[in-house]
Amino acid sequence: MKKIIIGVILILTGASLGFCKNKNQYTMKSPNSQIEAVLSNENGLLSYQVFNNGKEILLSSRLGLEFIGEFDLSKGLKVVEVEKSKYDEQWEQPWGETQKVRNHYTQYLYEVKNENYKLNVYFRLFNNGVAFRYEIPKQEGVGSFKMSNELTEFKLAKGDKAWWIPAYDKNSYEHLYKKTSVEQLVDTVHTPLTVELKNGGLVSIHEANLTNYASMCLAPDHQGGLECDLAPWPNGIKVVGKAPFKSPWRTIQIGENAGDLVTNYMILNLNPPCKIKDTSWIKPAKYVGVWWEMHMKKSTWKQGEKHGATTENVKRYIDFASKYGFAGVLAEGWNYGWDGAWYKDGSNFIFDKPVPDFDMTELSKYAKDKGVQIISHHETGGDVANYEDQVEKAFQYCRSNNIDAIKTGHVGQYLNGKHTHYGQFAVNYYRRIVKLAAKYQICLDVHEPIKDTGIRRTWPNMMTREGARGMEFDAWSKDGGNPPEHLTVVPFTRCLAGPFDFTPGIFEMTLPTRPKNQSNMTLAKQLATYILIYSPMHMAADLPENYEGNPALQFILDVPVDWADTKVLDAKLGDRYTVVRKDRNSEDWYLGCATDEEKRTFSQKLSFLDAGAKYVAEVYRDGADAHWKENPKAITIEKIDVTSKSTLKYDLAAGGGLAIRFKKVQ
Repeated sequence: MKKIIIGVILILTGASLGFCKNKNQYTMKSPNSQIEAVLSNENGLLSYQVFNNGKEILLSSRLGLEFIGEFDLSKGLKVVEVEKSKYDEQWEQPWGETQKVRNHYTQYLYEVKNENYKLNVYFRLFNNGVAFRYEIPKQEGVGSFKMSNELTEFKLAKGDKAWWIPAYDKNSYEHLYKKTSVEQLVDTVHTPLTVELKNGGLVSIHEANLTNYASMCLAPDHQGGLECDLAPWPNGIKVVGKAPFKSPWRTIQIGENAGDLVTNYMILNLNPPCKIKDTSWIKPAKYVGVWWEMHMKKSTWKQGEKHGATTENVKRYIDFASKYGFAGVLAEGWNYGWDGAWYKDGSNFIFDKPVPDFDMTELSKYAKDKGVQIISHHETGGDVANYEDQVEKAFQYCRSNNIDAIKTGHVGQYLNGKHTHYGQFAVNYYRRIVKLAAKYQICLDVHEPIKDTGIRRTWPNMMTREGARGMEFDAWSKDGGNPPEHLTVVPFTRCLAGPFDFTPGIFEMTLPTRPKNQSNMTLAKQLATYILIYSPMHMAADLPENYEGNPALQFILDVPVDWADTKVLDAKLGDRYTVVRKDRNSEDWYLGCATDEEKRTFSQKLSFLDAGAKYVAEVYRDGADAHWKENPKAITIEKIDVTSKSTLKYDLAAGGGLAIRFKKVQ
C-alpha cells in the first residue's frame, strides 16, 4: 500500500502569531484557503467561527468543558502557544465506498491555560470541512475527573433548515427525518445533523473517533443555536476520565450540494489507522436468511410449530444461497432465549446452545460443503451484562462452527435496564465487542447500535450497522412503512455516519400477510437501493420463493458491495438522488437512482465511463405504468450499447427508481 505523507510543523509563540487577525483572534485556513475558522479568546472565554468562500457558516460559538469540583476549563482561559502543522497522505481502505482516501489538512494546536489548569484544543481544517477536539493533558492536580458538561456550541443563522430525528426517544435512532428551521427545533436531536444553509450549500454536524466518551446530541437554544448535549450516565454525570484524555472530534462537513457530503471522507480521516495487521479475512458479502419470513408472520423467532430457524428451513436457505452465489445465510432464533418477553428481559439468552430443532454441527458442515457460511445472530434484549459474561465463549463456539460473521441485536430503550445506547457506558461496551471480535476474526453487523463515527477505519471488522429506519418498518410500522422520500433523505443524513444495513431487495412489495403495510417503492427502486445505500454487507431480504423465476434477481446477483470509486451525479435532499459506483474487482460501473413520491425524468450523460471504451448498459427501470402504491412490480429490463459520450433518458415513476450495470466490453 503506497502512502504519500508530508508533515511540516511550525512552532509559533503567542508573540509571533503570523495568522492572527488581532491579539485575541487566530485565523485558520484549509490547505486550499477556501475554508477558514477563527478562534477568539476574549474575556477568558474561547469561541470559534467557520467560513466557506467568505460566507459565514457558523456564527461565534462557544468552546469549553465543565467538571464537578474545583477542576474547571470553561472560563479564565488564555491562549499561550500555537503549533501549526500540515499533513497530506493517501491511504487505502480494506473495503469501502472508495478504495483510496486522501487525508489532507492543516492542523492548529492551541495550548490554553487558566489560573490553575491546562487545556489543548486541536483544529483540523480540510478542504471540505472543519474538525476540533479537546485534550486534557497530564498535569499536576488533575487525575480522575467527572465531566458535567461540554460547552461546545454550533451557532447557525436563522432560516437555516435542519433534517433531524429526536434523541432520547425509546426508538433510539429509528425515526423518520423531519425538516424545520433550526430555530424551530423542539427536541434534542441526534447527529449527523444535516443543515441546508439559507445562503447556499449544506453542512453536516457530527463527530469522529467516539472513544471512551459520551455520544454528542444537539440541544436547541431556539434562536438558531445548537448546544452539545452529552448522553449522561444514570447519575447525570456525562463523562468520567483520567488525564491525559481526549474528546472525540466535533465535525462540520461542508458541501456546495448534497452530493458533496456523500463523498466527504473527513470523518474516516479523523480516526486512527487500522489496528488489524492482516485484514484478508474481512470480506464484504451479500447474504440471505431466516429473517423477513418472521416479519411476514410466516414463522417465529420462538420455538414451536412455526419456528423459523430449524435445520430443515436453514438448509433451504443454504441451498438457495449456494445456487445463486450468496456468501452467507443469516439464522435468527436459533438459540435459547427467544421464548417469552425477551425484549424486556434478555437474561435468558444463551449464545452457544441451539434449540433442539436447530443442529448447528450438521448445518455448519452442510453450509461449508455448499460453499456458504452461516451468519450467527446474537440478540441481547439489551442485557449486555449477560452477553459479556458469555461473549468470548460464544465467539469460540462460532469459530468452531466455521462462522466468521455475527449480527448482534440490542432491542430495548436501555442497556442493562439503565444505560442509553449512546452514553459512555454504551460506547465502551460496543468497542469492547468489536475488539474481541477482531481477536477471533469475526465481522460484525450491529443492530440497535451506537452510531458510526468512522471507527471502521481502525477496526474494519465493524462492517455495518442499523441505527435508522430500515426495511423492517415497511413490514409492521403503524404509519405504513418508510415513505417514498426515505431513500432520498437517509443517504444525506444517517448514511453520512457510515454503512447502513438497510436489508433491501423486497420483491413482494404488497406484503399479503401484512395488508395494512407495504414496501413503498417500485421494484426498480428496490434494486437501486443496493447502490444508493452503502453497506459492505447487503442482504437480499425477501423469501427465496419470491426471487425464483424473477429476472430482476440478476441485478442483485451482479451488484458488488465493495467499491473502487463513488460519484454523485445528481442530488437534492428529500427529492432525488443519483449515484454511480465502480466495482473494485472489475471495470464495471453501477448506477442507482431514486425519486420521492413525484414522477421525474432521469437524463444523464455517461461521462464517468472510460473515454473510448464500449459498455453494455443492463438497465432495470420502472415500467410505463409503474407506481409505488398502485403498481410497484412493473419493471422493464433491457440492454443497450453505450460509451462515455452517450446520454440516457428515462421516466421515473412516483416512488420509483433506476438501476443500471455498465459492463465494459473487453
